[in-house]
Amino acid sequence: MPSPRRESPPTVVAVRPDREIVTRQQLPYFVGVSGETTGSRGLSMHMVVIPPGGVAAPHRHRDYETAIYVLEGSVETRYGPGLSERIVSTAGEFLFIPPDVPHQAFNLSATEPARAIVARNDPAEQENVVPYDPACEA
Repeated sequence: MPSPRRESPPTVVAVRPDREIVTRQQLPYFVGVSGETTGSRGLSMHMVVIPPGGVAAPHRHRDYETAIYVLEGSVETRYGPGLSERIVSTAGEFLFIPPDVPHQAFNLSATEPARAIVARNDPAEQENVVPYDPACEA
């Protein structure tokens, strides 16, 4: 009889993002903690940079929460059915987005990038990003 398979014990992992990836939201991300980079089973955390005048593709996150901390800049987030609601977040502020809420982020500066730390309770969060067409509910 074969011996039972044992998983490696959890360990501490340091990550220094060395490259950006372009996400389904069409924004550059610098991946920090994820299932792929650290073996996380319930969390992802990364930095997003919205270029001057940049905008994310409208989307929602299927079945998981998102928390955002704005490091630099001002970002308008449009959200809800038809993206009809708006909130502006500036450096030093947190933003919470519940599961499945459609949203779209806009950098309000035409000259400076906006940077934020994003955390989600999904270690492979890009697999659960769903495009959203606001015209379908407007």
